[in-house]
Amino acid sequence: MKKQIAILGSTGSIGTQALEVIEEHSDLYEVYCLTANNKVEELARQALKFKPAAVVIANEAHYDHLKELLAQAPDIKVYAGAKALDEIVEAGPVDMVITAMVGFAGLSPTIHAIKARKTICLANQETLVVAGALICQLAREHHAAILPVDSEHSAIFQSIVGEDDNEIEKILLTASGGPFRNFTLDRLQDVTKADALQHPTWSMGAKITIDSATMINKGFEVIEAKWLFGVDADKIEVLVHPQSIVHSAVQFADGAVKAQLGVPDMRLPIQYALSFPKRLSLSSERLDLFRQPLEFFKPDLDKFRCLALAFEAIKKGGNMPCILNAANEIANRAFLDGRCRFLQIADVIEHTMNTVAFDDNPDYDVYVATDHEARRIASELI
Repeated sequence: MKKQIAILGSTGSIGTQALEVIEEHSDLYEVYCLTANNKVEELARQALKFKPAAVVIANEAHYDHLKELLAQAPDIKVYAGAKALDEIVEAGPVDMVITAMVGFAGLSPTIHAIKARKTICLANQETLVVAGALICQLAREHHAAILPVDSEHSAIFQSIVGEDDNEIEKILLTASGGPFRNFTLDRLQDVTKADALQHPTWSMGAKITIDSATMINKGFEVIEAKWLFGVDADKIEVLVHPQSIVHSAVQFADGAVKAQLGVPDMRLPIQYALSFPKRLSLSSERLDLFRQPLEFFKPDLDKFRCLALAFEAIKKGGNMPCILNAANEIANRAFLDGRCRFLQIADVIEHTMNTVAFDDNPDYDVYVATDHEARRIASELI
């Protein structure tokens, strides 16, 4: 039987590459559901090609247009809205849910999928950043597996497979350094959206590419790694690795270091999450270690203040990472819209972190209220 896959965020970078993997292994996987937020035409094209049982457009304003675009495919059920996202992941036939939505919006459907005991292929990093303790508790209660899709967390996962209970001494989390790795603080004053979107090694969506440019994405990944692998944050070290060949590594109690290396291609971690514990063939470029050296540097926290603020949020705990994420989503969008300068992103985040009420033991309702309040304050500041 083919595994039935639901893709939350099928029109984004991860979602489109997941469809490539499914297409390459169509004897093993089948698309059950595709979802998008606003890209209604692309969602319709994907649906007509992959023939899922259902599609969901989160923005209800696009529902009628999507229905029109799929009129020639009456067997595909069309739904709209956040409630439909929560319900579609609970559908009986679904085996695995690829959570490739961007932002806080991915939290609720992920929780519903976990409660329905679906296997989660996690690409929505905000889920663990905002509510890591809650997600891990629910996964244990409902016996739902969470498999990482981010290249760094997949690399860590691949490095610890077979190690059983061997103690992890340190996680070495690599970062490309983004497009501004060699910029001075003065040069960062005037960088533009176009500059920030020129990532040197990865092809990603706009939001994640800006997060990489500010390096806040690496702070998010530290939080993710803490929850995914049960390692204290002070045992996770960030290494700037411009070549993006070593995707991350694990150091064990005996000093041995295991790493996963490969060319920058997100299809590999996506496919590994789908096929684990098996490795399937993948038609991709192969790594040639003779082509370039491998370099590693410490991140500059004075220059990349967003990363420093992420470390502060990790240390504080509670709902502080939720505040960090909400403020970043607002500031990131404002920068992309030309309403905020690059270095002001950190100012917005810091102000919001210092303003929103702190709660050291939040539940889901607190996360929702915190996210709402942090967005309000960040938006007012901008």
